[in-house]
Amino acid sequence: MKIKSLSFRLLLSAGLVLAAFFALVSVVLEQGFRESAEQGLKEKLQVQVYSLLSAAELKNSGDLNMPPSLPEPQFATPGSGLYGFIHLAKNNLVWRSPSAIGLDIKPPVELSPGTMKFLLTEHGRYTLHYAVIWKNMAGVEREYIFTVTEDAQFVSNQVSRFRETLRGWLLALGLVLMFIQLALLRWGLKPLRVIVKDLEAIEQGRKTHLDGDYATELEGLAGNLNAFIHSERAHLERYRNALADLAHSLKTPLSILRGCAESFSVNRESVKEQIFRMDEIVEYQLQRAAAKGKHKTTGTIDLAVVIKKIGASLNKVYSDKNITFDITVPEPSLIYYEEGDIYEIAGNLMDNACKWCQQSVKVCVSLNEHKGRRDFSVLLTVDDDGPGIPVEKLAEILKRGVRADENVHGHGIGMAVVHELVGLMGGLLAGKKSDTLGGMKWSVYLP
Repeated sequence: MKIKSLSFRLLLSAGLVLAAFFALVSVVLEQGFRESAEQGLKEKLQVQVYSLLSAAELKNSGDLNMPPSLPEPQFATPGSGLYGFIHLAKNNLVWRSPSAIGLDIKPPVELSPGTMKFLLTEHGRYTLHYAVIWKNMAGVEREYIFTVTEDAQFVSNQVSRFRETLRGWLLALGLVLMFIQLALLRWGLKPLRVIVKDLEAIEQGRKTHLDGDYATELEGLAGNLNAFIHSERAHLERYRNALADLAHSLKTPLSILRGCAESFSVNRESVKEQIFRMDEIVEYQLQRAAAKGKHKTTGTIDLAVVIKKIGASLNKVYSDKNITFDITVPEPSLIYYEEGDIYEIAGNLMDNACKWCQQSVKVCVSLNEHKGRRDFSVLLTVDDDGPGIPVEKLAEILKRGVRADENVHGHGIGMAVVHELVGLMGGLLAGKKSDTLGGMKWSVYLP
């Protein structure tokens, strides 16, 4: 597994979280077990204290008498680990068990009668002190402190065994969980591997687009990639076609120019005509090749800003006509298209409107108002108060080189570029007579 892979990063992250969790669980469980073991030992020592109390006898003289044999055999075995002591309240030792030969423990200074105190001494022994006031039949009263202590080794051994067992199980459980996590990661990331394989198949030419049954979260990505692939292929195809058309279209003008070169002064008008024709061909082919079509993988552009910039430029170009622009565009109007494509569409439509209008041009943009066209979310309309275009000519002027009026200067390729570009973007271009201004109205529907 590669270090840079997403699976490795996720598995490493999960491993670190599991390690931290198990470490915390180990500490908490070990501490809980230690406290439980100490509580069990305290209860055991409490039982031993009660056994010493039951075996002790206070004589009429006030002396404490302990029998030679005790209920607990460990008290009689030296070094057994269980030791008993009895002190007077003033810290005077009056009895110690045979197991405690050579040992001495000082009871707490302040210990009220009837109370117990459980301690871990500096010598590594757990000790329980119990203070009592004893009064015999003769009325003699004494205050004693019964002490039972046991080596901490027993608790330590229990905790050590529990720690080893716990860590072993936690380690095994951690490894099992890591393998499960790895399996889940491979299963969860399988859709990514599938889409990568499909992309490799597209690169090798075995597929034309992403057509797998992908996870819901990847459907948007697959759609954008398919749109990008389609757009790039269409773009490449346009370049190829444009270059082929350009080469083919220039053959005739070049042949004429070659023939006119021998007598240039005589054929001056023919040379000019062919140069103009070649300029027309080059301009059209370059515009068509540069059209990029729909690119939803790009960023957003503000259509309101584009429209206003075009309007300001056209005001200067047609300053002699004193055109009145009526621009209705919501601000902002954010759309997902290439800025150059939008400039090409809106610029050609508005330029044509300015060229043919008498005095008024109206531009309107609507967003998310489908109005019966459910596949479109952007509507751009351009109206003018010019003579308009006959219905029978609407289809013709969308072809290359065809102009509505041959007497008006132009190349006849502006509307052809708009029509082709709108089609590439998955939109629709529609023209009719303007209901408001009486001239031409062009409507561009974009998805």
